Amino acid sequence: MALPTIGRELGGDAAGLQWIVNAYLLPLGALLLLGGGAGDRYGRKHVLLLGMGVFAAASALCAVAPGLQPLLAGRSLQGIGAALTMPNSLAVLGAAFEGEARGRAIGTWAAAGAVTSAAGPLLGGWLIETFGWRAIFLLNLPVAAAAIYLAVRFVDGAHEERGARLDWLGATLATAGLAGITYGLTVQSSGSGRTAEWLGAEIAGVALLGAFLVAERLRGARAMLPLALFGSRAFVGLSLLTLLLYGALGGLIVLLPFIMIVHLGYSALGAGAALLPLPLVIALASRSMGWLAAAKGARLPLTAGPMVVAAGFLLAMRIPAGGSYWTGILPSMLVIAAGMAGAVAPLTTAVLASVDSRHTGTASGFNSAIARTGGMLTTALLGAVLSQRGEALAAAFRASAAVAAALSLAAGLSAFILLRPKRRGRH
Repeated sequence: MALPTIGRELGGDAAGLQWIVNAYLLPLGALLLLGGGAGDRYGRKHVLLLGMGVFAAASALCAVAPGLQPLLAGRSLQGIGAALTMPNSLAVLGAAFEGEARGRAIGTWAAAGAVTSAAGPLLGGWLIETFGWRAIFLLNLPVAAAAIYLAVRFVDGAHEERGARLDWLGATLATAGLAGITYGLTVQSSGSGRTAEWLGAEIAGVALLGAFLVAERLRGARAMLPLALFGSRAFVGLSLLTLLLYGALGGLIVLLPFIMIVHLGYSALGAGAALLPLPLVIALASRSMGWLAAAKGARLPLTAGPMVVAAGFLLAMRIPAGGSYWTGILPSMLVIAAGMAGAVAPLTTAVLASVDSRHTGTASGFNSAIARTGGMLTTALLGAVLSQRGEALAAAFRASAAVAAALSLAAGLSAFILLRPKRRGRH
């Protein structure tokens, strides 16, 4: 929601606006595996506290950034802090609960995230209109302080196992490879005509990711991403579903507020309020869906949920035409939210159930990395949309919604094909 305002004040073009998002998503997606492995190695509580501290310091840097480049540096540090925090917060739950209790705990975790996600856009829109865009970063400071206190007070790190040494080579190759691909997609989508530049970046990125896979294979079980995990058909299906579904959702999160503010004339506060149904529905349904997946199996909700999301994206194609919020935007938001509610907690539960307790940090980190990578890649492709105005912007949004629907449908099909139904046990 702050992208139009930041673009005006700091002079950012379409590529600059893309990097405000991706400067955060790139280190987050690339380093989540390292963050999960660091928790397994040095203790999840310690790494959790370090990550929240880095995120708070980076938020302060973003708040005082005098130009676009310092803001991008702060956003990158935010991504590093989040990469340390996210997998370890989930790994704490994965190690503390088992069976159906784990499903309920993860559902509660997802619901708590959804509740704050509901407050974020609404409060952020009000802060942008009242105090300016810098206030949305200052808001993180008291929240981080409270989170650090809760972690110190309630997370028990005394009995954690210690894993292997960290895979710094793998982390470097993964980060550089994703950076090359993201940069190339950003240049290509901007329509600048720099064919040699974006093609060279893509080739370099793919080559670096290939080197990452070779390095991980040589390290075997000590790798940041043990390739043996991909011997599981279910793990492959869950990873593909995550990439496709969160890629579609990531594009929506960027484009919907942008077109509402720039094309439909909404205020930042109004655009934030329009997103409320998405996290609220997820919050209400996540706990029960987490239990259902743990008890009955994840195949059905992970097949049906993304397909419902696809229907919501098809409804979203009507949004640029304007009209009432209640008949134009709300129906698509409710349908997308219902589909995501059926997928979020079951997906997380299924991923954690696919590995042993020693690799819960790695598994959760990889799944989160795939989700953020999906959002990063779609954001890198949005330059042609963000640079448009008027009817051209509306047409580009409709095309993007159709692509997102196709991605969501493919996510549901991957779950149906690659996940096996849960077998009934014998009494």
